[in-house]
Amino acid sequence: MALTRSFKETIKARAERDPEFRMGLFREAIEAMLSDDLETGKVLLRDYVNATVGFETLAQDMQKDPKSLMRMLSAKGNPRADNLLAMVSKLKKREGVQLSVQPAGELHAG
Repeated sequence: MALTRSFKETIKARAERDPEFRMGLFREAIEAMLSDDLETGKVLLRDYVNATVGFETLAQDMQKDPKSLMRMLSAKGNPRADNLLAMVSKLKKREGVQLSVQPAGELHAG
């Protein structure tokens, strides 16, 4: 099911005004992937990218085609680990955070 324009705009507006929400979206995407829920992780990461940097800018940072990045995070996308990890690395750098895994399994951004 495709997201409505108003939903995307709502997420973007909230991410712009609420850094905690923005980081929560990013953190949840990574946690989903680390918990073997790639589908949810891709959806959340796609929402995060759309709400923050955008695929055009991220593609420039990664020297990739924006459509390729969009396909990676699509429902049928099957991203290679190196591409997905490179994307997460660029997003961490842009966000100015470090992520770590804690013994309890909770991911922390600092």
